[in-house]
Amino acid sequence: MAVTKKRAAAKRGRGKLAPEAKARGLDAGQVAIPLDSAEIADLAALVRDAGGAPIGAYHEPLGGRPLLVASLPLSAVQPTPFQRDLSPTHAKRLAQKIDETAAFLDPLIVVRGDDGRLWTPNGRHRLAAGKKLGMRQITALISPDESLAYRILALNTEKAHNLKDRSLEVIRMARSLAKREPKTPESRFAAEFESPELLTLGIVYEDTSKFAGGAYSSFLKKVDRFGDRGLAVSLRDREGFAARLQEIDSEVKRIIAALQKRGFKSPYLRNYVVARINPVRWLKVKKGDTKPPMPLAQALTRMTAAAKAFKLDSVSSKDLAWVAVGASAQE
Repeated sequence: MAVTKKRAAAKRGRGKLAPEAKARGLDAGQVAIPLDSAEIADLAALVRDAGGAPIGAYHEPLGGRPLLVASLPLSAVQPTPFQRDLSPTHAKRLAQKIDETAAFLDPLIVVRGDDGRLWTPNGRHRLAAGKKLGMRQITALISPDESLAYRILALNTEKAHNLKDRSLEVIRMARSLAKREPKTPESRFAAEFESPELLTLGIVYEDTSKFAGGAYSSFLKKVDRFGDRGLAVSLRDREGFAARLQEIDSEVKRIIAALQKRGFKSPYLRNYVVARINPVRWLKVKKGDTKPPMPLAQALTRMTAAAKAFKLDSVSSKDLAWVAVGASAQE
């Protein structure tokens, strides 16, 4: 009987999220802002100069920052220059769905960019869809906080990022920030960059768009950390790490080709080879641990040596079968 009651209680609790014990944010009377308020005067003038129209304004109810709701000409808004590349297929599909509903309901988030123009950090595909539909104006939430332009990964909700997308956006952001704040420590941008290995992988993807970054992601997660050197210097260091990673991948390709000649045709050959040469494969890393089990430079050196000393005769079909099982479990 007691077990039944516990199960019933657990079932009732599924799908529910307990609220914070203490309420946060603004009251209703603190949210609205008059359009003639000095808080948004500069933004309203910017909108009018761009050929748009201010619609309303409010304090964002959690953090209290002022936001202007406006209509803007599509030609006045550009995606941030470090944003991921446009997917024409996704933009066409999005345009079709918007056209079917005859309603553009999701405003772009817009900030003033470094060049004085209006940037959207999260609306590249909606912007392209609007242009395809021939829309004259598009709705936007405009923020005076220009740092939002560098919070792409947190703000983008319209198309899921794969590893390549995320890595390229992060390295593009890093290069832009390095011009503005070259001496600011890399670690200060941890929130913007999300994860350190994305910087290293991003440099590789810039040079080799078809790089199989997923095979090296778990290795890098264990040994790659944000550094305390200035961002400009840190990026130069990472370019060296990225070059070494590409050299390792060249060795991996050589090993894969040799194994294929011996009759191994598994789609998991790359994962298997990379796992075999991974020097930190069996080392445990606690979540949030700021100190890696091995410095990245040392790990790359050992990985290179392991790749060059790889013994083809040690590979068996049974080993590959276990790799396939592990990959299926992750998927």
